[in-house]
Amino acid sequence: MPSQAFQASSARHVLAALVVAFAFTSGLAHAADAEQGIEQALNAALQDKRGITLYVNGQAISGAVTRIEPGRWVELRNQQHGHIVVRLDRIDGIAAP
Repeated sequence: MPSQAFQASSARHVLAALVVAFAFTSGLAHAADAEQGIEQALNAALQDKRGITLYVNGQAISGAVTRIEPGRWVELRNQQHGHIVVRLDRIDGIAAP
């Protein structure tokens, strides 16, 4: 009987570990999709020479995209500030016309 209890307990632990691992990898896939979508929107704004608004940690930053370092950062400019550099992993959202 103790052997069966140990096997059931071990099976539950393995199942729990698999659920956590799946949830973690699923979250990474969604994060990668979001970052790719953000980079695509930034590249479109750069090509079209249109202004965008970045949402970073609850703050809105508006400007024109002047340069993108893929996977790392984006550089903007606006009338108030000459150059604004924002890390891509800090961007929560983008609004573009």
